[in-house]
Amino acid sequence: MAAGRRVRHRPRRRGAFRFRARDPQLPRRPAGPAGDPGDSGTARAEGRVRVLRPGPGPGLPQGQQHDDRSRVAAGRPRAGRREVTEVDGRPIVIVGAGHAGVQTAARLAELGRETVLIDQDEALPYERPPLSKDVLKGAVTTPNPLRKADFYAARGIARIGGKRVARVLRDSREIEFADGERLRYGKLILATGSTARTLPVPGSDLRGVRTLKTAADASALRGELAPGRRVVLVGAGYVGLEVAAAARSLGCAVTVIEAQDRVMSRVTSDVVSRFYEDLHRAEGTRFVFGEGVTAFEGAGAVEKVVTSSGEVHEADVVVAGIGVVPNQSLAEEAGLACADGVLVDRQCRTSDPDVYAVGDVVRQVCPEEGIDRRLESVQSAVAQGIAAADAIAGSDRVKAEVPWFWTVQHGVRLQTAGLREPGDEVLLRGTPGQGRFSVLYLRDGRLAAIDTVGSARDFAPARKLIASGALIDRGLAADPGVKLSQAQYLATV
Repeated sequence: MAAGRRVRHRPRRRGAFRFRARDPQLPRRPAGPAGDPGDSGTARAEGRVRVLRPGPGPGLPQGQQHDDRSRVAAGRPRAGRREVTEVDGRPIVIVGAGHAGVQTAARLAELGRETVLIDQDEALPYERPPLSKDVLKGAVTTPNPLRKADFYAARGIARIGGKRVARVLRDSREIEFADGERLRYGKLILATGSTARTLPVPGSDLRGVRTLKTAADASALRGELAPGRRVVLVGAGYVGLEVAAAARSLGCAVTVIEAQDRVMSRVTSDVVSRFYEDLHRAEGTRFVFGEGVTAFEGAGAVEKVVTSSGEVHEADVVVAGIGVVPNQSLAEEAGLACADGVLVDRQCRTSDPDVYAVGDVVRQVCPEEGIDRRLESVQSAVAQGIAAADAIAGSDRVKAEVPWFWTVQHGVRLQTAGLREPGDEVLLRGTPGQGRFSVLYLRDGRLAAIDTVGSARDFAPARKLIASGALIDRGLAADPGVKLSQAQYLATV
């Protein structure tokens, strides 16, 4: 199809959304049936894309048309009427099918809204956290899908796989695909995620220098982790340490290079950092602190890593775990406000009232609440997806969520709730040497954040205490023999 060809959302017939190019010269062969291998409910014909809707509704025999307006509630289809879901005669379109995009579509389905979910990958959307854990270790060969294949069509989510969006045309409220096709939208949700940050140093293009963000990245890296291979991790955050643990479990010789003076320095306190450093050292991992990487060397493939002090570390594989960069180019080129992420409010509205953004790509800025942050977690992506969907459906409600994160390294789980700050009072609960303890972060006498290490029973009550803003009795909170839920003063001020 020629560049710039517009794809029109025609009035819906029973059983199908249809997006057809305005080109009478193109042949019009019938679209294939829903469920064709690899199409995930999307069939393509020359000159058009036909996104197939669900077949029979609940309780209807195969082949019988169901009511096009049957309502969806609680994320599952049910008999009845579905609310009209277009905005000004145009569909709700979601660009990106990671955790945030899929959650937004799922929540809109619960609210009776149908959506078009655009995924540049052909494969079904999948879980990302296992990539640096079970997938690398070979415990599973592929990550689990976020939802089963039949989930999307059954809830009025028209998934278009294998299509990349190249531009957002805000004036006409259209998106343009890389192949030139265009699709109009009533409301647009950008869920474009992030990309693993790379090191801009000589030799970064050598074979064997890798990052980890996608299933393809994990599969390629897994093939290089063999006993005796020399693996260098750059960065001692969650991803770097999870990869280090997986590589050691596979018999690799592992070195971790970290520019700061301790592991996970950005997200936790000294006591937790020391515990995990000791854990990794006991498993045979070497650490180099206070050093940056200045170059990778090798003849075609990486052989050496050079640090800022001039020290050289031999390597067969290098993995950079130094954070991510938000995929904000679509938003920037469309003229949306961006600053290390697409700027959004509490309900994930961008500077354009018809465009929302969710997930790793966003920075939430709410001056009246003192919020200016970009959170990179599944929990945050899910919460933002729900907030955006509710706003599109007309609700002003935003559920206050306590941010939480987790990692598992060498079988020891770290769970974090809340956001610590440098000036917080640190209160230790339990004994690190016993492998089960929590670190509480108090601010103005209230619990602001917590790290639990092998002590899952503290996690749920801590989240409630953080959300409530209750004043904490330090003596009770520090005693592991007292339930954390009982460590608050009876009155709050």
